[in-house]
Amino acid sequence: MQARPTFANNMIRNSIQKRGIVAESAAAAMVAAAKIQGAGMATIGLAGAGVGIGTVFGALIQGVARNPSLRGQLFQYAVLGFAFAEATGLFALMMSFLLLYVA
Repeated sequence: MQARPTFANNMIRNSIQKRGIVAESAAAAMVAAAKIQGAGMATIGLAGAGVGIGTVFGALIQGVARNPSLRGQLFQYAVLGFAFAEATGLFALMMSFLLLYVA
């Protein structure tokens, strides 16, 4: 025997359909909302990558200002630091996409 839809269930279903998310029940709607929230929280790691890249190149500028003869060597280390900082941001972005489209 199927339960009769209540006013609250109809209201939830209508509000979700307006946003482009189709859910058959309130439980499915909560799962969809949790996926979107989780993906949003996973992108917080991108802010950390931005701060890390700024720190790396700020340190490069300070190092070159102190000892200009080490410019080439310091630049190589800065590129390596940039790659590591950017990799963490890309991992966060990848997790966000996985939460949205795979889970």
